[in-house]
Amino acid sequence: MKKIFIENTITIFYALIIAIIIRSLLIQPFYIPSSSMEPNLLVGDRLFVTKYSYGYSKHSFPFSPPIFKNRILFQKPERGDVVVFKTPADNRTDYIKRLIGLPGDTVQFIDGNIYLNNLEIFKNLKSKNQFVFCGSNKIESNFFNEKFSNGKEFKTAYFSSFTLQNTDLFVVPEDHYFFLGDNRDCSKDSRFLSSVGYVHKNNLVGKARFIFFSSDARNGSVFEFWKWGELIRFDRFFKVIN
Repeated sequence: MKKIFIENTITIFYALIIAIIIRSLLIQPFYIPSSSMEPNLLVGDRLFVTKYSYGYSKHSFPFSPPIFKNRILFQKPERGDVVVFKTPADNRTDYIKRLIGLPGDTVQFIDGNIYLNNLEIFKNLKSKNQFVFCGSNKIESNFFNEKFSNGKEFKTAYFSSFTLQNTDLFVVPEDHYFFLGDNRDCSKDSRFLSSVGYVHKNNLVGKARFIFFSSDARNGSVFEFWKWGELIRFDRFFKVIN
């Protein structure tokens, strides 16, 4: 009996070590708790993030142990990547946003349009009278396709009332990045310097790759199997994140 207990303990120990290695170095699941990335990511989406995409820092590991001072095997993220990072305010909370500004870039909203290095980001209206969530509120919005000069194209949402019009000029410091949520009028992101602001490269956790499961968390729990028909978004399974 004692021998079986020891063997089981050893097996569990090795399993935990393997799980930590996979989670820290290769791939990690994340859950979307807010609507800041609608219409591309919805509350209840569960996705995989590759940890190796930008190299490794202390935030690559559970509880962010101070084993690295800087980032190792660093690979620069590309403009338009959807990135998970630790917020500079506490170096603990995970956020997921889209990378807009690289080190040295300038970013500014003027009359509701984004200017990157003094050039307006191309924005093509796709549909009006759509809806996105902002917290528990459902807000009428317009959907656009935005495109960067590197060819990266993605969908964004702006409230029909065009809440966000103008901002100060943001100048991205060296080794830092500027992020925005795709739900532009309902996202706490780099525009809020006191809580998020510019994100240091060491705070990058990984690149969002694809959704592996999704359920409408607002309408019930996945444990209520009799509601699966209305809760589970089967059409979002294995959807690649653009």
